[in-house]
Amino acid sequence: MCRIAGVINPVAAADLLKQWVTDMCQLQQHGGPDDQGIYSSGQYPVVLGHRRLSVIDLSEGGHQPMQYADGKFCISYNGELYNYLDLKAELKIAGCHFVSNSDTEVILAAFTLWGENAFKKFNGMFAFALLNNHSGELFLVRDASGIKPLYYADTKEGLVFASEIKGFRSIPYLQTKSNHWQVYLMAYGHLPEPITTLHEVKPLQKGTYLKYNINTLKSSVNTFESYNYVEKITNRDEALELLKHSLQSAVKRHLLADAPIGVFLSGGLDSSIIALLANSDKQTRLKTVSVFFEDNKYSEKKYQDLLQEKLFCEQFQHLVKEEQFHEHFPSIVKAMDMPSCDGINTWFISKFAKESGLKAVLSGIGGDELFGGYPSFNRILPTLLLQKLPNEALKAGRYVGLRRFKRLQYLSIEGAVGRYLFLRGQFIPSEIAKHLNANESEIWQILNEQPTLPNIDYLTPKNQASWMEMNMYMQNQLLRDADVMSMAHGVEIRVPFLDAEFVKLSLQIQSQIKYSGSHTKQMLIDAFKDILPEAIWKRPKMGFAFPFKEWLSNDEYAKSNSANHKEFVSGNIHWSQFLTLLLIERNGNA
Repeated sequence: MCRIAGVINPVAAADLLKQWVTDMCQLQQHGGPDDQGIYSSGQYPVVLGHRRLSVIDLSEGGHQPMQYADGKFCISYNGELYNYLDLKAELKIAGCHFVSNSDTEVILAAFTLWGENAFKKFNGMFAFALLNNHSGELFLVRDASGIKPLYYADTKEGLVFASEIKGFRSIPYLQTKSNHWQVYLMAYGHLPEPITTLHEVKPLQKGTYLKYNINTLKSSVNTFESYNYVEKITNRDEALELLKHSLQSAVKRHLLADAPIGVFLSGGLDSSIIALLANSDKQTRLKTVSVFFEDNKYSEKKYQDLLQEKLFCEQFQHLVKEEQFHEHFPSIVKAMDMPSCDGINTWFISKFAKESGLKAVLSGIGGDELFGGYPSFNRILPTLLLQKLPNEALKAGRYVGLRRFKRLQYLSIEGAVGRYLFLRGQFIPSEIAKHLNANESEIWQILNEQPTLPNIDYLTPKNQASWMEMNMYMQNQLLRDADVMSMAHGVEIRVPFLDAEFVKLSLQIQSQIKYSGSHTKQMLIDAFKDILPEAIWKRPKMGFAFPFKEWLSNDEYAKSNSANHKEFVSGNIHWSQFLTLLLIERNGNA
């Protein structure tokens, strides 16, 4: 996993292009501490940049930007291809030649042989720019689950792209701020795609590629992969057997690395399954990383210790104290690429992973979204019924004291947007208007404009909840926070539950059997009951929580950077709402 950047601009001088991309890479250097490279095309006004975190092929053979076929193709790549050895064998039979052991070269060879059809063959997390010097085309490509970020600006000046929003700071014509990002942050707790803090910059949609013609400055965006709920596996025993083997294979693929690799072990169901499956791979000398707290309300240490008794691995357990939070909180806020009301926990555990000598770590992200681990799966049916009420009745919820009733008004927004905001929204429109000194009708108009989501009414209610959790919460918050906060320490987070083969299989299981049972994620429990300690699958769900309320209340940085600290301490707003307001105060005029 690395950081990439690049500029196409036919007007700017070649030296200036190179300087811009060099600066873009420098702004993202934390994500690529092991190597750096710049490529200037002698034929086109194109410069590609790269910062490398070496995980596969640690030699100079993996240096990027990498050229192939006598310079016909050049790539700047961020990610990992888990099926690259299989593809490499197939490409060798077809006559392709290789000079390195990296997955990067496999992407180049695959594109040489299969063209744009190669993208669908890739199983992994990836975002890359690939230049065809013969045709004068540049391709931006992003994986089907949107695990790796890729932002771009397609303007009259040309094309600019980077792995992080902060990478665009060196491009003078892209500094106009987005007008309404604060509204979306307050409503969602994150910025939903395609919103960013910069007016001209947007994320490349997952599972798509942008094809840019350098001669005409014209572009098109095309889909190469899209996951769908097809529900064709109707036998529960068959589903359990398939799940078991598919996740075992996915974990094995995700352990492929030439650098030290470990597992984030929270003590919850998903990370426990990943750790137990990784532990069964005898070729890997596994390490686990965990955090715990002095306050038993938040600590999962007893579950972590229980798992460790079953694992043959090196264990790194870290006690996080309040003074460490105060010491690092300003750095954590600074590390956020775009404002988010979460990610602090990932920053800490990634820091400890780095200090434990790890370069890549497996995480349990995706298990809750695919198998019903959130309260939204139980609330979706009444939510759908409530959304059928007249808008006047829904908007009357604002006059009711209880917070969950106030959020009823969000259901007046049609489709998945309204349902998601009702289930997970932070502030209601009147509160947003009050804090931003705006008109409430303007807030409603903004929230109705974006994001534009597809109609998912054809899905079963629980698959609708799964779709929203995967495409909204996980996509815009969990995966983005995981990427930015881990890369702040030069650590790669891998997510076996989002392995392409495993996701496709999971979406084929009939809702009725996938979500049934007395426990949440019963299907996952039953698939791995033979290796899971009973205390793990019977335990109450905690999430990956910190004592944020107490610590933020006592934090001097939070106190001195927010006019809302007193209101927070008095208990009128939740800690995540306070963090949102603090980030707006800190970044609002940036």
